[in-house]
Amino acid sequence: MESLKAVVQGVPVQLVVSRDHSLSMCMSLRYEPTDPYVVRACFSAGNDEPVEWVLGRDLLADGLSRSTGEGDIRIWPAVGRGDQVMYIALGSSAGTALVEIPVQDVKKFLENTEVLVPQGTESERIEWDVELANLLPDG
Repeated sequence: MESLKAVVQGVPVQLVVSRDHSLSMCMSLRYEPTDPYVVRACFSAGNDEPVEWVLGRDLLADGLSRSTGEGDIRIWPAVGRGDQVMYIALGSSAGTALVEIPVQDVKKFLENTEVLVPQGTESERIEWDVELANLLPDG
């Protein structure tokens, strides 16, 4: 299977602390054609350890136009702000984070992933024999 480069894009985001206060952070989005259904979002602020979340590419794309997701990851467009920002709520046992993200940056990132692996062709990128071997016990 041919090797394709990853799509990586840095995005300035806001960690929403309260209605009146937010903190600037950097989010790095990464898409690997060898893992075609997944987008890795790595969040970093200052000297803190970066935190990585794994999102479905379809989930991220759907969040541009409608509320989507459940449980630990929810994504929705901002109401009343045109198509300027979207929100991602990330929940874990440590708490919940609400991140405000510029829509245009996400759209550009997703367009670049589509160039590598068009939506609907993801399964063609998976090496099913390797994946099946990883699921079966040795011997």
